[in-house]
Parts: sequence; structure tokens; C-alpha cells
Amino acid sequence: MSQFLSLKNVEKRFPIPGKDDYIAVTDVNLEIKKNEIISIIGHSGCGKSTLLNMISGLDLQTEGSIVLNEKEITGPGPERAVVFQNHSLLPWLSVYENIEMAVKKVMPKLNSAELRERVEKYVSMVNLDHAKDKMPGEISGGMKQRVGIARALSINPEVLLMDEPFGALDSLTRANLQEHLMRIQQSVENTVIIITHDIDEAVLLSDKVVMMTNGPEATIGEILEVNLERPRKRVELQHDEEYIRCREAILSFLYEKFAKEDE
Repeated sequence: MSQFLSLKNVEKRFPIPGKDDYIAVTDVNLEIKKNEIISIIGHSGCGKSTLLNMISGLDLQTEGSIVLNEKEITGPGPERAVVFQNHSLLPWLSVYENIEMAVKKVMPKLNSAELRERVEKYVSMVNLDHAKDKMPGEISGGMKQRVGIARALSINPEVLLMDEPFGALDSLTRANLQEHLMRIQQSVENTVIIITHDIDEAVLLSDKVVMMTNGPEATIGEILEVNLERPRKRVELQHDEEYIRCREAILSFLYEKFAKEDE
């Protein structure tokens, strides 16, 4: 796997009138390989979402550079797709139409048959064929998030950015979507960057876990390599030595080295 997403000396400052700038993150250096799944974890206020916003191009760094495939990121682009905790579906469009809208925008040259084939492919990928004509108000939270994932993947992004995508879901639905994500990523082979507060989720899904120090002026404290073969099976991993090692390393970082009394 070749390195293709690079963050070098990245800093983000927010101006505050009459006061010194608020430095959210500083001196962030990270190399991400193609087809990796990366989790970014840390306490609230450590700049996780700030980093994701800069990689997506929704916000720009104050200093440093973020380079994807040898091109500096200067704004949003179709090679990067974002899935938020809030599914952000358009309530007046069906499941099928929400995905179709994204494909039409990014791939306007597709004819009607190619468009239909592409939309149906991603509807099927998240196992929603039976619900493709339903409106967002008629389906569950987990199904809505699957539509959000399908919509993001349908434009063929090189990087899928996920900001706590399963955080608002119950534990069983969350586990189900984690399984969907691992299966889909093996199929499409893109890079996935996930913001999470969940230690088990980070270890289960990731090739690397990026652990952030506390903010303000947060930075990368440690990067943990997760040496677990894929496909991964949740139940079997509970007693796996590498899984336990990784879980204990993250716990130690978050609750011993960088504990926060207000959480």
C-alpha cells in the first residue's frame, strides 16, 4: 500500500476578537496509505472533527499542508466523501433518489441505464433493495445511515471520511453497521478515516488508531498499529492477544496519560 494522503505540520487557529487566537490543533504530521482504515480517537475538544474538516476541504488549515495524490487540498472535491453522525438525507427524496442525486451531480455524463445501474449497485451494497422506494421518515436510524454511506460511496471517492457515523445509534445497530462497513471497504478498497469515541470500534475497524492529546493545541500523541488479519470476527477477537493489547494501549493513553477530569 503506497502513501497517498499526507498531513505535514498542520495547525488550525481560530481568531477570537480582542484575544489571542484559539489553537485547536498544532504540529500534526500523518501519512496515510491507500486502502487503509484509520480511526482518530481522543477526548472531546481534541480537534478530531477539525482534522476531518480540513481533510475534507470544508475548512482550511492555518499552517502546514494536506496533500492527496500529490495535489494539495484547497477545498471540497468528489475524491473525498463525508458521512456525518446525522445522516443528512433529503426528506422529500426516497432512498433511491437520495443516492441518485449524488451520482447525477458528480457523474453528469452517465446515460439513464448507467445511472440506474450505479444507483442500484450501491443500494444493494448496503442491503436496502427492499427499502429503495421508502422515504427517510419511513426507515430506521440505522437504515438512514446506510443510505448515507451508500450515497457517499456511489460517487467513487478515494477517501471516505466518517465523523462519528454510528455514535447516535443503539449498540446492536452500531455493531451491525460496523460489520457492513468492514465488508463494504473490502469490496471497494478505498481509504476510510473514522472519528470515534469508542475504543472497541477503533480496534475492530482500523489498521491504525491515531490518538490525540487534549486540546487546545492538540496534536497526535501516539499512533497504534493494529496487527489483526481481515476479515475480522467480533466474537473471536474478544480473547485475541493483539486485540487486547491494542485495547489496553488506547485505554492507557486516554485514561492515564491524557485523562480528563470533566469527562
